[in-house]
Amino acid sequence: MSTIAEKILSRASGQGQVEAGDIVMADIDIAMMHDLTGPLAVESFNKIGTERVWDNEKIVIPFDHQVPADSLDSANNHILMRKFVKEQDIKNFYDVYEGVCHQVLPEKGHVIPGTVIVGADSHTTTYGALGAFSTGIGSTDMAMVLSTGQLWFKVPETIQFNIEGILKENTSAKDVILNIIGQVGADGATYKSCEFKGETISTMNISDRMVLSNMAIEMGGKTGIIEPDNVTYQYLKDRVKDENKNRLKAFIEKSNLKTDEDSSSLETMDIDVSDLEPQIACPHNVDNVKPASELSDIEIDQVFVGSCTNGRIEDLRDAAKILKGKHIASGLRMLVIPASRETYMKALDEGLIKIFVEAGALVSAPCCGPCLGGHTGLIGPGEVSLSTSNRNFKGRQGSPEGEVYLSSAKVAAQSAIEGRISVPK
Repeated sequence: MSTIAEKILSRASGQGQVEAGDIVMADIDIAMMHDLTGPLAVESFNKIGTERVWDNEKIVIPFDHQVPADSLDSANNHILMRKFVKEQDIKNFYDVYEGVCHQVLPEKGHVIPGTVIVGADSHTTTYGALGAFSTGIGSTDMAMVLSTGQLWFKVPETIQFNIEGILKENTSAKDVILNIIGQVGADGATYKSCEFKGETISTMNISDRMVLSNMAIEMGGKTGIIEPDNVTYQYLKDRVKDENKNRLKAFIEKSNLKTDEDSSSLETMDIDVSDLEPQIACPHNVDNVKPASELSDIEIDQVFVGSCTNGRIEDLRDAAKILKGKHIASGLRMLVIPASRETYMKALDEGLIKIFVEAGALVSAPCCGPCLGGHTGLIGPGEVSLSTSNRNFKGRQGSPEGEVYLSSAKVAAQSAIEGRISVPK
């Protein structure tokens, strides 16, 4: 009897059945690094002395953190990475215009249920929304993956969040995960496979599921997995490349990517979201969570709608629905940054960009934006940001003397109109 994580790592390690606590050497299906973490990985790879990467078709390199280059250092990083891509004939390279790595990989069909994906970025857990065992690693670990195609793992225990109930209209997946993180704490799921299951999850689309998996790392999770189902299949069936279509069907229809209820390493936590109100993570920790209704006296200087957490088309639709025909508060800045070019194009086609611009927002090209604190739209000393991203650590979006609150796109849009933290009516 095994969990999803144990089943995936059993296959990837070729060891038959593995259990939580075992140390395994697993084959990597996809390795991802971007413009910020890639240069150190490439430098370390060169020091190892391996001439060629293990598989030039299984490495994905998107540029997303500092795009277009905002400094001489970032321009040099881009040059280094483009040279590596050319020298190693990397087949899956996405330059500055394509978008955020955690949105681009699923969109381009690189994420297949049941596979092992590592990325030189902590929010690589996002791909678990599609049933993959995905996790973030360091750049030097990535260098070993580039050389060998393998990496060792301690098989994690699983904490399964059984989520029941229908969300209210003004709440969303972001409120669900903030509420969970507030309950278990920033280290409450350290090195565990966070599995999201239940009635609420089964009715969620892939966008909402990605929000949950994306933020599993914010409670220490090694990965954030959701059992693949027909929703997963419908999202991926026209995105995966020809050679992966049969693999996708096999994982969905024939494999048993479900956690057995009597798995020995399984811990469960039941959560009812029927009465859940919009949630806010307050400075300076993601687990400092309070109901948004208790924070209506917090005035804000900047609203950011975007990032790998909440920059998808569904988030932009939520924000545009609230902003349509209205204007953001005087003296407030609002940034809207689509998570990918595909998202940007859909927003253009649906007239969402026009709504944002007419409301007074700035709309930027797809990228990580101010989320990482290094590029586009930073806040200054004493300023307050309300952001749909995933971290609010001190200095995360600019000045360490600033404050960052986290919310859903719905709360962000309503707050932009009011000039203070506000719940959509």
